[in-house]
Amino acid sequence: MRFAFSDQQLEFRDAVRQVLDKECTTDHLRAAYAAPAARTPRWATLADLGVTGLTVPEDHGGLGLDGLDLVLLLEESGRVALPEPLVETTALAAPLLAGAGREHADAWLAPIAGGGVAAAVGIGPGVTAGIAGAQGADLFLLEATGADGTELHAVPASDVAAEPVPSLDPTRRLATVRWDPRPDTVVASGEDARSAADAVRARAAVATAAQLLGLADRMITLAADYARERTQFGRPIGSFQAVKHLLAGAQVQLEFARPVVYGAAWAGARDAPGAARLASMAKATASDAATEAARVSLQVHGAIGYTWECDLHLFLKRAWALAAAWGDAGHHRSLVLGSLVEDRA
Repeated sequence: MRFAFSDQQLEFRDAVRQVLDKECTTDHLRAAYAAPAARTPRWATLADLGVTGLTVPEDHGGLGLDGLDLVLLLEESGRVALPEPLVETTALAAPLLAGAGREHADAWLAPIAGGGVAAAVGIGPGVTAGIAGAQGADLFLLEATGADGTELHAVPASDVAAEPVPSLDPTRRLATVRWDPRPDTVVASGEDARSAADAVRARAAVATAAQLLGLADRMITLAADYARERTQFGRPIGSFQAVKHLLAGAQVQLEFARPVVYGAAWAGARDAPGAARLASMAKATASDAATEAARVSLQVHGAIGYTWECDLHLFLKRAWALAAAWGDAGHHRSLVLGSLVEDRA
């Protein structure tokens, strides 16, 4: 089978890239460090483009598209280290709510599509600490244990106490949350909840992998540009073979990771056999590519690369944070190995 994105998907990606190049510059990122916020004028712009509502069904004001349509946009959001919770809101919350009861779908989906809601997601037994986007979120999707076992809840911010947690990248707005489960916030329970939680984790792995692709690409570009400008012994350091090899190795690793992530997005959107395994493969390979790009770009820049004045640190911190989010490379390799062993048993 030959896979390629459609002209419409590529055009949408290019339109989002043009907007983010203007509205999410490194100056904007530094401002976000000083005053992190879940919803900004930039979030409203993305909503006007249809990005926040891309996975929201059309009868709730969205575009009714899927994770394959979203993956290129997530890659673009990674390239600029977008501070807003696009993964949590559009890649995770909207699909979960679209499959929930009518009451929760009617309450939340239209505001998500319109840019009026930003979500935070804490899925996992007892996961309440270090939830990304929890500071300033309007909606929390949280897991609890109830009478029927696993429960997933859609909880308004007014019912959640969020205590900020220090973060390497403050724009991720981490917080520990406290809340009391109620019957009216239950989205799914029992086996339905366990299946939905598994689907959220798989979508999160692919979505963060896509952002890691964009981050890796940006860091390699920054390093290559610096290597052309920085001179040593009367020559640009980019002319030295050792530097070329560093950058080429990072680029090769990125190019190998890209089709794995795209393939996982396709499998998840089509509910293909082995989609969860492919999601883990995507997260592992993208995490490796981004951490290698971070290592190489920092080495090329030298000590200046981690200073506040240098733009590189803005992307290094996000890459390191996302490489560990929703399971690091080692965790996802273990999941892949476990699934292969089960298949052979």
